[in-house]
Amino acid sequence: MIKFGNFLTENKAGKNLHLEHIEDEILNFGVPGGRAAINFVQSLRDMLSGSARSSVNMTVKWDGAPAIFAGTDPSDGKFFVAKKSVFNVNPKLYKTNAEVDADVSGDLNAKFKVALAEFSKLGIKGVLQGDLMYTSNDLSKETIEGVSYYTFQPNTIVYAVPIDSTLGKTINSSKIGVVWHTTYTGDNLQDMKASFGANISGLKTVSSVWMDDATYKDVSGKATMTAKETASVTKSLSNAGSAFQKINSPMLSKFLNLQNTFTGNLSGASLKTYNNSKVRQGKPVSNPKSHAQGYVSWVEDTFQKQIDKLKTQSRKDALENKKKEIARELQKHTSNLTNVIAFQNHVVEAKMGIVRKLNTVKGLTNTFIKTANGFKVTNPEGYVAIDRISGNAVKLVDRMEFSFNNFTAIKAWDK
Repeated sequence: MIKFGNFLTENKAGKNLHLEHIEDEILNFGVPGGRAAINFVQSLRDMLSGSARSSVNMTVKWDGAPAIFAGTDPSDGKFFVAKKSVFNVNPKLYKTNAEVDADVSGDLNAKFKVALAEFSKLGIKGVLQGDLMYTSNDLSKETIEGVSYYTFQPNTIVYAVPIDSTLGKTINSSKIGVVWHTTYTGDNLQDMKASFGANISGLKTVSSVWMDDATYKDVSGKATMTAKETASVTKSLSNAGSAFQKINSPMLSKFLNLQNTFTGNLSGASLKTYNNSKVRQGKPVSNPKSHAQGYVSWVEDTFQKQIDKLKTQSRKDALENKKKEIARELQKHTSNLTNVIAFQNHVVEAKMGIVRKLNTVKGLTNTFIKTANGFKVTNPEGYVAIDRISGNAVKLVDRMEFSFNNFTAIKAWDK
C-alpha cells in the first residue's frame, strides 16, 4: 500500500516555500498523487469525526506577509532574520541593521529592523519560519458593526481584535506580530529540512512580540462533524474513487511528461495554469469534458502569443509546427483528462466539506475583507493539513472565495 506521506512534499529541497492544493497532487505526482490525496482527505474526515486513528494535524493558514525566517546561523552561531532567500547557495541573512539597509528599503526595511531587534529576545533554537502579521505602525482602530477593534492587514484579509479584549491589549502593547508555522533543523542552512508546525512553548515571552503557532484549536470540540456531514464527505470520496479508477496511469504519466516540456515563455501552457485562470474568474469547472477540450485551445493560444512575438518567419514556422504537434498529441489525452478533472472536482467537493466544518470554529481574531463599501466578513485563508508520520503537508483553501477576495478586495498597499 502506498503511503500518502511519501508524496505530499513541500518542494524538492525539503523547504516550506510553496504548499500545493490537495486536488493538484494528481498533477504533481500522477496516479500515486491522486491516491495520496484520497487517503489524506479520508484521514481528515476521520479526524473531524472523532476517530483516534487519524494521523493528521491541522494548522490555520494565516494571510501574512512577508514570509520571515529567524534563528541561529549554524556557521557562526549568530542570530539572523531573513526573507525566502535564506536557503539560497549564497543566502542573504540580516544580522545587523547595516545588512538590512544594504538589501531592502522603505517599509520592508523598517519591518526587518524591528524583527531583528525583537525576535532576538525570544531564544529561538534552530530556525523558524512564520508570516509577519504587523509592526506597531500597521495597527489601526476601526469600528465594525458597532464593535471597536484593533485591525491589521498584512495582505488581503483584515484581522480584527476587540480593543477591550485581553488579546487586543496584548497586541496594542507589542511592537511586532508573527505566526510561526515551520521549524528547520540541520547543520547548515542549505541542507536544513522543514518540519511543519512550530513548538513555541519554549520561547521566551516578551511584551514587544505577539506570536502564535498557527495550530488549529478545538478540532475535537465544535468542529466534530455530524453523521450527515461525514456521510457527505464520504460520498464525495466515493465519487472521487470511481473517477480515479477510470484514469489511465500510463497515459497520465505521458501527459505529465509533456507538461514538463512547457518551460520558460511557455510555462503558462500547463494545465494547472489553465485551472488557475478559471479560479481567478470565479468559474468552477462544471463540465470536465468541455474543460479538457478547452485546455487544448488554451495551449494553442499560449503558443500563438509566443509565435506573434517572433521576428523571423523561420522561427514563426518552427513554433507553429510545434504548436500543431502538441495540439495533436493533447487531443489523444482529452478523454483521460476528462477523468482526471472529474476526479479533481470530487476531491474539491470532499475538501470543501472539511473546510466548511473547520470554518465553524471561531479563531483568535475576526476576519474581514475591505471593500469600497466598508468591511465584509470572510473566512480564514485556509488550512494546512500535516501528516504526523511523514511531516509532509498540503493546503486546503476555498479557492473560489479566497481568490475572489484576493482579486477584488482593497489590499493593504491600495490604501
